[in-house]
Amino acid sequence: MNQALGRPSRRIRAGALVASVAVAGLVLSACGGSSSSSESSAASEAPAASSAAASADAGGSTEPIRIGISLPLTGDFSQPGGEAKKGYDAWATNVNAAGGLLGRQVELVILDDASSQEQVVTDYNNLISNEKVDLLLGTFSSLLNFPASTVAENNQMVLVAPAGGSPKIFEANPTYYFFAQQAIGPDQANPFVDMVAGLPDDQKPKTAAYVTQDDPFAAPVIESMQAQLEAMGVETVYSEVYPPETTNLQPFASKIAAAKPDLIAQGAVFEDGVSLVKSLVQVGYNPNIMFQTSAPSNGAQFTDGIGTGNEEGIFYAVSWSEKSPTPGNAEFIATYQAQNGEGLVPAEDAADAYAAAEVLAAAVEATGGLDNPTLKDWLHANAVSTILGELSWDEIGRPQGDFLLAQWQNGTVEIVAPPEAATTENLVMPKPAWQ
Repeated sequence: MNQALGRPSRRIRAGALVASVAVAGLVLSACGGSSSSSESSAASEAPAASSAAASADAGGSTEPIRIGISLPLTGDFSQPGGEAKKGYDAWATNVNAAGGLLGRQVELVILDDASSQEQVVTDYNNLISNEKVDLLLGTFSSLLNFPASTVAENNQMVLVAPAGGSPKIFEANPTYYFFAQQAIGPDQANPFVDMVAGLPDDQKPKTAAYVTQDDPFAAPVIESMQAQLEAMGVETVYSEVYPPETTNLQPFASKIAAAKPDLIAQGAVFEDGVSLVKSLVQVGYNPNIMFQTSAPSNGAQFTDGIGTGNEEGIFYAVSWSEKSPTPGNAEFIATYQAQNGEGLVPAEDAADAYAAAEVLAAAVEATGGLDNPTLKDWLHANAVSTILGELSWDEIGRPQGDFLLAQWQNGTVEIVAPPEAATTENLVMPKPAWQ
């Protein structure tokens, strides 16, 4: 599902997942072992049983269950990577307070992949071969989970990922990889498209402009949206893809303004989403409807970046809401705030990591052990209740649900679709003028 204003960058480099081809040989050659020098942010001092021994005697051991994770704690993805760590830490705190898994405490072994595809391969091989972890949880982004999923597959270990829904990950037909959000990237657009389809004729957009970062998750969202809206009769008046390193979106804003679209949809990560809004303010163009991926979900970072008040009316798809009554959500928020700051609203990336850990824990408890092939088979056959809602997967780990559609309203985020998850029946339409 997450990446500048005094904040660490969320940019994605390397031209989508094409760069993963360059590390394919490394993935295959490294599966036999590794001697990574990566930083461990939760290193173990307790002696570790081998994964095989733990799997055979999960209920009888008193040793901690060790879960290996590689995260981008430095580099381009350090902001969402740090939030994912907060989510994993909150889950470990809560599960250990409740007695652990299978009556054993949980220990997270977290390495820093430095936002590097090569390092993420090294990290997961190190976790499996040298650290002898019992279980794995995923890293952040499709770019990093793509090579990580190959390592997991080659070692027959389940990898539940909190972020990593690019359709390219599933082209290899993985069986041990599970994306722990509601849907893959292209389907993120569906709730918004359905909302547009249901608008009264006098509010439906007649023209649209599309602009997206060349990002393996964001770009498929916009491509899918454009195709669906064109099929509905919405005319495309502008469409452009820009490189991940693009920082100045004003030339794109000027071209969009010249085309005068009713609707603007942007495949944004974070900085680029802020830049486009600021550029639209500068050129003085305000659409009736605006949708962005990812960027608006960053709460105060987003509103501070674009100027408070300019968020009003912006739509985005999201996996999680702090207002959701889903089981465990209140406990997650309470622990997150206890660990990170009273009253602090968790980032979506933290919630996604927490949910990924819930998925893995559900499989462990349901099967009564740590045998990864057994865990894999159980997850393919069963749904899991998480703070995101119920999640289920097809035969290659693609989730089978729908994202939530959110809109900024009166300085807060409201869920406007689907109806069963909505926190309001109101839509801010047309989008108010920029401040």
